[in-house]
Amino acid sequence: MSVMDTGSRTGTGSRRDPRAAGLAALAGLVADETRAACLLALLDGRAWTAGELARHAGVAASTVSEHLGKLVAGGLLAEERQGRHRYVRLAGTRVAQLLEDLAAQVTPDPAHRPRGLRATTAGSAMARGRTCYDHLAGRLGIALTDALTARRLIAPAPAPPSAGAHPRSSAETDAAPASAPTDSPVPAPSPAPAPDERGTGFALTEAGMRWFEDCGIVLDPAGRRPLARACLDWTERRPHLAGAAGAALCRHALDAGWCVRIGSERAVKVTARGERALAELLGVEPAALC
Repeated sequence: MSVMDTGSRTGTGSRRDPRAAGLAALAGLVADETRAACLLALLDGRAWTAGELARHAGVAASTVSEHLGKLVAGGLLAEERQGRHRYVRLAGTRVAQLLEDLAAQVTPDPAHRPRGLRATTAGSAMARGRTCYDHLAGRLGIALTDALTARRLIAPAPAPPSAGAHPRSSAETDAAPASAPTDSPVPAPSPAPAPDERGTGFALTEAGMRWFEDCGIVLDPAGRRPLARACLDWTERRPHLAGAAGAALCRHALDAGWCVRIGSERAVKVTARGERALAELLGVEPAALC
């Protein structure tokens, strides 16, 4: 009997999955409300100091430092030091995806609705547009996702092939219709995929790859991260674009001045330049961004 077999049997002889202890430990890290508040704050993709997180969570700095130590030791946070300052950020995209998926399952408690004009305004700004770790979310993220889908730049990913079936190549799966123009960053809208093509995620089409290239948005097809992934939007309750393409689009939008960060959290606002660019490149009407 192997060591794994020995460790995965209980006293009654039943088998226990060797991942059970690790999963329980991971759940324990997220199960504290203060640690959860810190993790959700860090979904803005930036590095925060312990003092900033303490103020955000409404606890003492000594308290939050202890929690951050546990999160760093547990692999959910990465620590950076710059001079006398200590910063923490999410350990990577896999951690962000885990938190996004968990948070999307939570319905906000009506008893904790924003009170006061300032809190209500901040909540409205977050719902209108925000960063979700390193991609765009809220009504802005959904509007962009809908526009990319309508133009067959992204498509619902097909369901995994059944056992024994040979998966189609990405070219077979994602190719844009032959009639779609290839010399413009705005291909004409095409019919939606047939129902049997629908899956739970997104795939970047060949036309989409060309569109990103034409817009000067750099993608890394060889990276370990999926090019396109669906992330359930917790305010809109619909999936928005994540993955490498979503991150590149968000980064470009901020660098090009299409969007600017507002407030101290994750909210972003589309600028007049951004309205013109999104209307020209994707046909997104300014009214859809309000």
